[in-house]
Amino acid sequence: MSELLHLLSGKKLLNAGRALFCKDNRIEVRAAVFATDEKTTFLDIQSFKGTLFDIIIQCETYVKEHINWRADLSGSTRVEIPEVPIRAMKEAIINSLCHRDFNNPSGNELAIYRNRIEIYNPGQFPYDHSPEEFIKGREKSIPRNPLIADTFYYAKDIERWGSGFKRIVDECKAAGVRVTFENIKTGFVVTFYRPEAESAPKKAQDTTQKTTQKTTQKIIEEIRKNPQITRKELSVVIGLTEEGIKYHLSKMQNKGQIRRTGPDKGGHGEIIGK
Repeated sequence: MSELLHLLSGKKLLNAGRALFCKDNRIEVRAAVFATDEKTTFLDIQSFKGTLFDIIIQCETYVKEHINWRADLSGSTRVEIPEVPIRAMKEAIINSLCHRDFNNPSGNELAIYRNRIEIYNPGQFPYDHSPEEFIKGREKSIPRNPLIADTFYYAKDIERWGSGFKRIVDECKAAGVRVTFENIKTGFVVTFYRPEAESAPKKAQDTTQKTTQKTTQKIIEEIRKNPQITRKELSVVIGLTEEGIKYHLSKMQNKGQIRRTGPDKGGHGEIIGK
């Protein structure tokens, strides 16, 4: 029996290590943007693979690129604010990977609808428990994959065991965003409800769009002046945070307005077209 337990323990360690650090681990997250509130017509579809750390970054970037942002100009520095808290969504993404059933051939899913964002995990919630118990801090963490959970904890991707749901709820409550947790027959779903576009006055929407266009134009002008300019330097010149600059550059690259040339370190942006 002791030899069997030792063998099983070694296999769990090997599987966790492969998921965390090997790109060829067969783990996949399917991501898509849908045109409506239903899973009918999609505007974009992607498949993310790699180490769990790689997948988390890919999912977070995908969300940032496909949600709405607004500019807060009340302070001395312009601040880009997402419609749904990025930290809360990242927490939900990490949670979905940390607690997924790796024996289940189905993959995780990240679905962005017109009215909501769903993060699906093919792993059942702990039997005889409810998300509310963890949100209220009444229960201790019950990780499906403790070795993976421990690694995320030591990498500071999670703060402490069993507090993920509460942090998600607190972040969303502070931002005025509704979030739900649902245990379904095939797994578990966290849903963030996007603020309705109709609730915002048209004038405010037009202002945000014009502001974004002006920012894009400023970035193009600065890159033309100095192709070697860094995100940090752009941040100072334009008055955005580095995260805001990164967001705009990513959108511009997806639209074919710029392309990156050279290595990851030392490369630079190049304007496409006139």
